[in-house]
Amino acid sequence: MSNERITPDHITELRPNEVFVFGSNRAGLHAGGAAKTALKWGAIMGEGEGLHGQTYAIPTLDAENGKIGGPLKPRHIRRAINDLSRFAYSRPDLVFFVTKIGCGIAGFTPEEIAPMFGLLQFQPNVYLPREFLEILGHPLEDDHARG
Repeated sequence: MSNERITPDHITELRPNEVFVFGSNRAGLHAGGAAKTALKWGAIMGEGEGLHGQTYAIPTLDAENGKIGGPLKPRHIRRAINDLSRFAYSRPDLVFFVTKIGCGIAGFTPEEIAPMFGLLQFQPNVYLPREFLEILGHPLEDDHARG
């Protein structure tokens, strides 16, 4: 894996073919963290999963009656990541920048989440956070510009 496949630490703009992948809650209440940032690229309030504008939401938190609940079970997160994998494979024209989903408000550790992205590390149009790649066993260089 080359250093070009590392999600930048701070994404402030997206090119037209780039997608910001973030952790969400099932109700799509994008009130904090990367989910709040995703609103500027087309994330839709009330939509907690899938492609919206230049964003792709992966639910990591439950939500009910307008309130954010606790973290989802890992099997539910894994299913959503598998859905992303199939979608990214079907859209080689897009580049997906995966953030450290689940490692903020949802309270998971990178060690718990990174292995769920095991297959996506080999998908050429998917970028993963440096920490996820390190956990997955990739030797990385210090520089990680996307060019």
